[in-house]
Amino acid sequence: MATELVTAPTEETVTNPVTDDGEHDRFAHYVRKSDATRATVEGVPVRALCGKVWVPSRDPSKYPVCPECAKIRDRLLNRGNN
Repeated sequence: MATELVTAPTEETVTNPVTDDGEHDRFAHYVRKSDATRATVEGVPVRALCGKVWVPSRDPSKYPVCPECAKIRDRLLNRGNN
């Protein structure tokens, strides 16, 4: 009795995770200082003024400030001057 080997085409799904920053993540965002400290120490997510939620892991000084965060921060700072 002979055993016949049949080679059939297989379908394989390969997921290539994106490891770059992505265009939407190339900004430094404003967060509460206490939240930033906690995120650094505990690795928990923070929420920026613009609403973005993430776990900080990069040096923000290497990126331009998020335009939406800057706009909101300016409005908050100018609120007391009116």
